[in-house]
Amino acid sequence: MRKLSIFSIFVLLILASCGKKEEQQMPSIVAAPFPVQTVTLQDAIVYQEYTANLEGQQNVEIRPKVNGFIQKIYVDEGQLVRKGQLLFKLETQTLNQDASAAKAMVKAAQVEVDRLKPLVDRKIISNVQLETAKAKLAQARSAYGSIAANIGFGTIVSPVNGVIGSLPFREGSLVSSTSEMPLTTVSDTKIVRAYFSMNEKQLLLFNKTFKGATTAQKLKAAPEVSMLLVDNSEYDQKGKIATINGLVNPTTGTTQFRAEFKNPEGVLRSGSSGIIRLPIIQKEVILVPQNAVFEVQGKQLIYVVGQGNKVKSRIVTTNGTSDLNFIVTEGLVEGDVVVIEGASKLKDDIVIVPQQTKNEIQLTATSTPAK
Repeated sequence: MRKLSIFSIFVLLILASCGKKEEQQMPSIVAAPFPVQTVTLQDAIVYQEYTANLEGQQNVEIRPKVNGFIQKIYVDEGQLVRKGQLLFKLETQTLNQDASAAKAMVKAAQVEVDRLKPLVDRKIISNVQLETAKAKLAQARSAYGSIAANIGFGTIVSPVNGVIGSLPFREGSLVSSTSEMPLTTVSDTKIVRAYFSMNEKQLLLFNKTFKGATTAQKLKAAPEVSMLLVDNSEYDQKGKIATINGLVNPTTGTTQFRAEFKNPEGVLRSGSSGIIRLPIIQKEVILVPQNAVFEVQGKQLIYVVGQGNKVKSRIVTTNGTSDLNFIVTEGLVEGDVVVIEGASKLKDDIVIVPQQTKNEIQLTATSTPAK
């Protein structure tokens, strides 16, 4: 019995020793540091984006006024031309022949008037015959003048300064005033017009945002707009909204706007496209970095730091994005502390070591595409 008791005590001492070693080997859980940010109300610039079609300030279709074969083309596609510069010469040989015949008719009518005038003065014939001859002379002069004008229309010059468009016809082609296609188009692109549309909801927001009793006053209050080119670069000139169509298109439910941009280096071309960006300042909104927001089953969530530095996920609603920030409209209030990095490493009720960062995103530009 005594030996058994000593053995039992020995076993208990060994077990106790092992327990202490296991306790020493178990690692303690240490809270990890995470960057956090305190939610504040700020101002943000939101860019509303609209697809635009570009046109020159003047797009003049060049059409012949008379029928004829193209005798000579003096310009090429893409060439800069001045107002009054010669563009086309039409063959007018038939018109020249008609002009010669008409001129002969004028001379014959003049001879008849000259012959009858002394006879009327001597009262040999009545004045009615002379007046009839004078009427025929006027008619002959009118016919000659019309033909001469048509001969002049065979020489086609540019009505404006601009850039030559496509040339669908070649020398020797027969053209007429009723041809479906113009000879070319001359585009004045020193000022380029960007046409874009807003739906009724966007138009209402525009009218509420920019103060003024009239459309002219609202346009004056509206800021300058920028434009993204097809390569997603921003055009280096700012534009201004010049006009708003007074009616809503009943078919599309949209209203057309026109913005104008200077084009000193000819970067913009008539017929191309771009994206107009209209800046609108939103007062006292909540901005958080996009890295802070994650998505689960179609819902946007963010981790909020609570008592004891425990984190809890919270559903948020955003409206508008930028390269760095979301505008949060629901789910957060001023004073909340949110984790801005490392959301993928967190779970609800995990304790962290908050590392406060400065909120330096005031007046951050965000973008909201027009739909």
